[in-house]
Amino acid sequence: MTTKLEVLQLALEKALGEGAAITAALGEVTVVVKAADYIKAMQTLRDDPTLAFEEMIDLCGVDYSQYGEGTWDGPRYAVTTHLLSLANNWRVRVRVFCPDDEMPIVESITGIWRAANWYEREAFDLFGILFDGHGDLRRILTDYGFIGHPFRKDFPISGYVEMRYDPEQKRVIYQPVTIEPRENIPRVIREETYGMK
Repeated sequence: MTTKLEVLQLALEKALGEGAAITAALGEVTVVVKAADYIKAMQTLRDDPTLAFEEMIDLCGVDYSQYGEGTWDGPRYAVTTHLLSLANNWRVRVRVFCPDDEMPIVESITGIWRAANWYEREAFDLFGILFDGHGDLRRILTDYGFIGHPFRKDFPISGYVEMRYDPEQKRVIYQPVTIEPRENIPRVIREETYGMK
């Protein structure tokens, strides 16, 4: 007897072929595709009737620079997308790594799922990941004049500048950060078997 997860894995392997690495852990299926195959794979996930992932739930950027005690040996930036098939009642996680750490860029999927617009802008704003083909890639959460990308691991916790209202100038001004940087929460690396019981 095959489980629903196994059926999904088999359907993904058949539809995507050898160009995708498919794994299952903790009741979830993850598909890792190369940047060159990203758009084709996403189109297949949506249009293949056996998969029918018609809804994009989430898209986010990831910075792997300090992953696993800094032992990560691979591309620094990735884009992770979660898809839902209402027809089949299953979900999948798709991960694509940006091939260039200096200029992280992948294709935009706004032509496949219009809902990706906001999420790709958020990943650009917070991680600096560029989406080729996005029609309106600009900051969405930080200030217009903000410098840097605050979710990158090398971005300082307290930032570079702070803003305050200056009563003499009667306007908001920017100035260098005046607080001492500090680490509030100790870093915890969980064991390999975390959450498997």
